[in-house]
Amino acid sequence: AGAVMTYVAKKCGVCFQPPAIVLIYRDDSRDKTRQRIMPVRNFSKFSDCSLAAEQLKNNPRHKAYLEGVSLHQLEKLYSLLKGHLGGESLAESLEKFRQEETIDPEEDMNKLDDKELAKRKSIMDELFEKNRKKKDDPDFVYDIEVEFPQDEQLESCGWDVESGEEI
Repeated sequence: AGAVMTYVAKKCGVCFQPPAIVLIYRDDSRDKTRQRIMPVRNFSKFSDCSLAAEQLKNNPRHKAYLEGVSLHQLEKLYSLLKGHLGGESLAESLEKFRQEETIDPEEDMNKLDDKELAKRKSIMDELFEKNRKKKDDPDFVYDIEVEFPQDEQLESCGWDVESGEEI
């Protein structure tokens, strides 16, 4: 059996000229940090970023390298490239993407179509993962106990007081 290739993604970026997705990764089997350039072909300012990201992530030639890179991050890189092709500055593209990936708490998600809803869900999942404490995080604490201060006089609710009136 051949040695299992393990690549750990370190950084992922986009190159505008020529258009490419660039991955800096660590090759554990050789103990080296390398760069992989994945040319972006047949992509225009009218292309679908999420489709392009999915195709790249599932591409047999790049799949093993992109394990540690989220679909959402690849989508972001494609949207920056798309913005560039459409004549936007990097700052404009970044701002546009930031607005798109901000969840509006006032938004009625029942009115979204499946694609938009899936997008919001993936943003929420990503935020959750980013903020979640994992077992191997340095500041992970298992089984936190919190004391809730007991006020001597607990407020009583109006409806739980026994009353002599018949209802």
